[in-house]
Amino acid sequence: MVGLQLTTAAAPAPADSVDREKAYVDSVHATLHYQTGHIVLPDNLGTLDVPKGFRFLDAEQSNYVLTKLWGNPEGGSLGMLLPDDRGPLSDNNWAFDIEYDPSGYVEDDDAADIDYDDLLKEMQDDTEADNDEREKAGFGRVLLIGWAAKPFYDPKLNVLHWAKELRFSGTSETTLNYNVRLLGRKGVLNLNAIGSMHQLPEIRRTIPSIIKSVAFAKGQQYADFNPSIDEVAAYGIGGLVAGKVLAKVGALALFAKFWKVILALVAGGWTAIRRFFGSKTADE
Repeated sequence: MVGLQLTTAAAPAPADSVDREKAYVDSVHATLHYQTGHIVLPDNLGTLDVPKGFRFLDAEQSNYVLTKLWGNPEGGSLGMLLPDDRGPLSDNNWAFDIEYDPSGYVEDDDAADIDYDDLLKEMQDDTEADNDEREKAGFGRVLLIGWAAKPFYDPKLNVLHWAKELRFSGTSETTLNYNVRLLGRKGVLNLNAIGSMHQLPEIRRTIPSIIKSVAFAKGQQYADFNPSIDEVAAYGIGGLVAGKVLAKVGALALFAKFWKVILALVAGGWTAIRRFFGSKTADE
């Protein structure tokens, strides 16, 4: 996943360090309890029918993965979807984190008029302007390289999705952040895929089934909006794409995710760590 740029070639990892690495990963995975089938999201916000090829971790376990294993700040995860052949510390892992943003009803009348190339340039400038604050908060600088998948809004389903390619300071490999937003009456369900750029084809193939799998509860759907009593969000579709939700489980969290695991495995030696993440040194 996140590559490690080393200036000297690493010595082969001793067999016992490889065993320690495997034992650590196995012990963590053994504590997790997955679900499949029909899931009611917390606070009866909506439902999730776990798609084929995935399994679900509930809110408590998801927050454990995000904060304790991946090093994110405390958040409000409603759950996670992971490929059913991988755990959160598996090689080549990735996951959809599910959150809810109760910011109000997002009006979609600007969707057809947005120039996403212009919006990307604004987002790149904003990302660079925020880098000093990221460093002060203990995170690396972020370079927003561009769209990995241009934003697309489906007005029939009221679903927006897009993907960004990012690079973090001290890394040679780029990171993928694939966003799916399901618009509701009082807010937005956020499904964020956290992975690496080489996983883009795999993640992109899952998007149709992911969109079909989740739904707001009756009375909380986009069509249930009542302008007399419901709050309208301060932004439209363009603002949702460019929004500051990045700081919650987006770019800041992605870098911390991998460094938390690297620190946990550092006793195993650099070669074991590189194999775990599938990355190479500059000398290889």
